[in-house]
Amino acid sequence: MNLKNKSVMITGGAGFIGSHLVDRVAQEEPEKIVIVDNFFLGKHRNIDAAIQSPNVKLYYQDAGHYEKMKNIMKVEDIDVVFNLAVVPLLTSHEMPKITCEDNINIALTVLELLRNDYYKTLIHCSSSEVYGTAMEIPMSEEHPLHPTTPYAASKAACDLIAQTYEKTFGIDMAIVRPFNNYGPRQNEGSYAGVIPITIKRILAGKRPIIHGKGTQTRDFVYVKDVVVAMIQIYNHKSTRGKVLNIATGKEITILAMIKAIAKEMNYVGDFEIQRKRLADVDRHLADVSLAKRTIGFEARTNFGQGIRETIAWYRITLPKRI
Repeated sequence: MNLKNKSVMITGGAGFIGSHLVDRVAQEEPEKIVIVDNFFLGKHRNIDAAIQSPNVKLYYQDAGHYEKMKNIMKVEDIDVVFNLAVVPLLTSHEMPKITCEDNINIALTVLELLRNDYYKTLIHCSSSEVYGTAMEIPMSEEHPLHPTTPYAASKAACDLIAQTYEKTFGIDMAIVRPFNNYGPRQNEGSYAGVIPITIKRILAGKRPIIHGKGTQTRDFVYVKDVVVAMIQIYNHKSTRGKVLNIATGKEITILAMIKAIAKEMNYVGDFEIQRKRLADVDRHLADVSLAKRTIGFEARTNFGQGIRETIAWYRITLPKRI
C-alpha cells in the first residue's frame, strides 16, 4: 500500500505533529490532502506553505462533530484518515472534563465514520502518557496502561475503544504511539511542552525552569522521524489492529535535556527550581522492537542534531525578547 493518488485527511493538521505530517504526506503524491483543524492549538504559520498547493484543502472544523465530518468525507471522498486532533495534556490540569470528553468524542467520530464506510483506513495517534511511569524497562506495547492525568486516561480510553472497533467490526485501523515528540513548530504558547518553554525563556533572557530535581526521564523523538513512521504504518498492512511504539529507545533526564539546550544557546546562568508538577511521570524509555520488525522503523535523528534544528527554528520564528 501507499498514499499515491489517495485522498488523505489529517485531523489536527495545523498542529505541531500534524503539520509535519502534511508536509511529509505531500511527498507521497496523494490526490489531495484535507486538513481538519479547529485551531485550539493549531497555527496558520505551520501550514501557510502547504495550503498554497491546489491539492491541499483546509477545513476549520472540530473533528469531533460527526455530521460535519461526515459531510467533509462525502465531499472529499476520503480514503485514509490520520487522526492527530487532540486536547493536550496540560489542558487537562485546568479543564479535565472538556479534555476527556473532546478526546474521546474525536476518536468515536472517526471510528464511527470508518465503521459506516465513509473512508477506508484509520491511523490513530496515541501517546506514551497512557503508560504512566515505567513499571518495567524498556516499555513495550504490552506495558500496563496506568495513566496519571485526565489527558492520559482519555488517550488510553481512545486506544481501547479503537481496538474494540477493530475486533468487533473488522475496521482497517492501526495505532501509532509516539513517545515525547519535539522539533520545529511545537507549541510555545499556552500548554507548551518543556523544550519550547525552555528555548522561549532563554530567548527572552529568563532562567530555564526545572520542576523538582529534574531526574525525570523521557524518550524524546524528533517529529520528522515520527511522521515518516506514521506513513510506514499505513503502508504495511501487517500493522492493522496493532499498537506500535515510535521512539528512539534512549532516555535522557529533564535536567540533562535542559542543560543541552542551555549549552547550545550559550546560556551560562542558573536555573529556576520549582516544585514537581502534579502527576508527572518519573521515567519513560520505549521498546521499539515491534516497530523495527514490522515497518523497519529506526529513529534517524539524534538528540543533538534535533535540538539544534529546533532551536534554530525558534530563533527565526520568535522575537528576541518575549
